[in-house]
Amino acid sequence: MILIFNFLSALFGLLLLLSATASSTETMSSDLVQVSNANAQFSNKLYNILSKEKGNIFYSPISAHAVLAMAFQGAAGKTAQEFVSTLNIPDHKLAANGYKDIMNALNNIQNVTLHLANKMFVMQGFPLKAPFSKAITEAFLSEVESVNFGENTAVANTINKWVEDKTNSKIKNLITPNLLNSLTRMVLVNAIYFKGNWAFKFSKEDTEEEPFYVKSDERVKCQMMHINKKFNYMEDENLDAKILELPYNNQDVSMVIILPNAVDGIANLEKKMESVDFAGLTRHMRSVEVDVSLPRFKIETTIDLKDVLQQMGLVSIFESEADFSEISESTVPLYVSKVIQKAFIEVNEEGAEAAAATAVVIMARSMPIRQQKREFRADHPFIIALLHKQSPSASILFVGRISNPSG
Repeated sequence: MILIFNFLSALFGLLLLLSATASSTETMSSDLVQVSNANAQFSNKLYNILSKEKGNIFYSPISAHAVLAMAFQGAAGKTAQEFVSTLNIPDHKLAANGYKDIMNALNNIQNVTLHLANKMFVMQGFPLKAPFSKAITEAFLSEVESVNFGENTAVANTINKWVEDKTNSKIKNLITPNLLNSLTRMVLVNAIYFKGNWAFKFSKEDTEEEPFYVKSDERVKCQMMHINKKFNYMEDENLDAKILELPYNNQDVSMVIILPNAVDGIANLEKKMESVDFAGLTRHMRSVEVDVSLPRFKIETTIDLKDVLQQMGLVSIFESEADFSEISESTVPLYVSKVIQKAFIEVNEEGAEAAAATAVVIMARSMPIRQQKREFRADHPFIIALLHKQSPSASILFVGRISNPSG
């Protein structure tokens, strides 16, 4: 994700662009727990808005949350208060300390490939305040590169090359040259990449072409994978859904799938998503034998998050009254001009590959699991989340709605 700051003129990949107006660890820190919980709340609110659009959804809440938390380090006044409310983090120091622990935890996971990286591109000669620079480099472990944004094509290529390298070439062309100009002062970028094999792989020989019901009266063909194993599973009467956890080789990382019982049940399920605690759900599951049918799918998305963030209450960062006075010694006012996230996921028999360049918990009551054979047949729209579990919380890496696995 990218965030771009201009002279009173941000991208997710996650890109945040800033310009100027021409006038799992075994012992978890409390900061890590609070920031992970804040990311979960942020993710649910984000999903609540994105789900109003039709079709497939896929995004990285931690990528968006992380790059915004970086921008939070330079905010003051009303702008800082909007960050507090939107990110669900009471102050910028907690955000910095929490993300330092999260990044150290995620970047040291064994048996899967998981990388979370930040980078700050700064206009040549633009003076940064020491506390802001220190937070970005030491807490968010960000690289820093001085560039001339007036050479917009060359700088866009530099940024895109960094994102491609960090996401194994899955996220390309995150930023276009027209988003950069001589008024651009800073670009904050977060990239996340994940690739993991299932702990229990699906057999390719069992995959068959089968129908997927986009609606009860509309279906498409998909490649349906099959496996019968013991998995963490529950049936939730409040959500009116079945919930399955598919672990990767490192079982601290897993994909949680929420499948509505009704073929047309996704809309009713999504009305309840803001109260869903994914980490809590996994603690209430039982290991039982499940006959799983899951479609292969590959999804690529590009989301302009400006309108979404404004609906979440982060308004002033995009306006002339934005207060980023803690970023620079310069008196030139700054604001965010763009927030974009590109994301990618592919799920097949081997596992999953995903990338992105961005409380009051109501626990649903678990229904008793009947003794007869459990069947989890994902042949209609469902919700997925990729988690890194760190008891008592979890980092939500990616979230999606699979409305049509054929694209």
